[in-house]
Amino acid sequence: MSAPSGGGKEPETMPVPVPRQRETPATESGQAVLSAIATARPATHTAAAPQALTLLVIEDDPAGGLTVPEILDADGHRIRLRSARNLTEAARLLTPDVHCILLDLSLPDAGPRNGAVDQFTVLRQVLRIAPGHAVLVLTAEDDAERAAEAVQIGAQDFLFRDELDGRLLSRAIRYAVERKRADIAQYKLAESKLRAQENARLERGLLPNPLLEGSDLRFAARYRPGRSRALLGGDFYDTVRTPDGTVHAMIGDVCGHGPDEAALGVELRIAWRALTLAGLCGDELLATLQEVLEVERPCDEIFATLCTVDIAPDGRRAGLCLAGHPAPLISRPGRPARLLPYENSGPALGLLPRARWPRRQVELGGSWSLMLYTDGLIEGRIGQGKERLGQDGMVEMINRHLDRGLRGEDLLEASVTEARRLNGGELTDDVAVVLLSRAEG
Repeated sequence: MSAPSGGGKEPETMPVPVPRQRETPATESGQAVLSAIATARPATHTAAAPQALTLLVIEDDPAGGLTVPEILDADGHRIRLRSARNLTEAARLLTPDVHCILLDLSLPDAGPRNGAVDQFTVLRQVLRIAPGHAVLVLTAEDDAERAAEAVQIGAQDFLFRDELDGRLLSRAIRYAVERKRADIAQYKLAESKLRAQENARLERGLLPNPLLEGSDLRFAARYRPGRSRALLGGDFYDTVRTPDGTVHAMIGDVCGHGPDEAALGVELRIAWRALTLAGLCGDELLATLQEVLEVERPCDEIFATLCTVDIAPDGRRAGLCLAGHPAPLISRPGRPARLLPYENSGPALGLLPRARWPRRQVELGGSWSLMLYTDGLIEGRIGQGKERLGQDGMVEMINRHLDRGLRGEDLLEASVTEARRLNGGELTDDVAVVLLSRAEG
């Protein structure tokens, strides 16, 4: 939250005077109550050079009240004081360089609250307009119960007016600023933990849980959204086994990288699973998915590429459909990995009305690994130039890892890690990789 730019909307019980701001230390002691203020820094300052302390005092009569003599803090900087007679002035003087607020609880209340007078109306309003600042309250010595309640409401500490001196105020400000800084850090930590827990729950709900019970195939996957701090990108994948023993796998990519594309990817994945379990396959399934995309996409320019594979119950052959998507890579024992045929593939979903997607029969053999991937894996750069990794570079990379004996999860992790290293940093596009493997015997 950020403080509002002005306090003109706050209810007041007195006329609004012309704001008076004292940026330099007072030079006359004049029965000064404050003789020194030690160093303190607000959490909002990030500059390396130390900055002088600024204290905003909110009291009914600053002209005859607290003053600060000219004095240097521990860093050799002169103390700065700002004073305000009401919330309107305080809001105008509350700039980011203010370190701490000293509020006189005897300031007239701003008005009734819930039909009764609330003694802490002004304090509540100060906390609302200055959520990131440390707040000290000043009250009479015989009003300790009210002072303690002010701390419960949100003030960092309280001071008694009759016992106030420079040393006490110095210590109180330093404590208040550090406590506020710790409170903010603790709040951010708790918020970060909560966000991580929520993201984990969302990830479990949005990323697929492969349905392969009863199959002898091994499954592995890796997923990295391209957007910074995003949970999901526009890439999506899924794998299910239908009652007849056929294993269906797919991987897809919605063009674009925003939250709308990520949401559309989830919708297409769920639709694909439902249609597959309902018995659709190949061209009929892709045609129906295109209808779903045309209804759900935020604009007509959005399209999606898709690769679907249906593996026969005996695991030795498969049907392949490509909708503008890169062809899968297959590896077999004793032979280098290679791309499956990709001729006569159909267009991406959402580009052409009444398009067709031919299904191609592929012989897999007894033992094999089939890798489906999105273009985020192959479009990363190689070094500082404009050259991309490409499909040929990916095939060479996979073969190197296979020669090292990497399989399954280790193979995918090593491949994504190397693609990032070759790119010179994090890949900017979403990356999804799925590996299905079968060992005969």
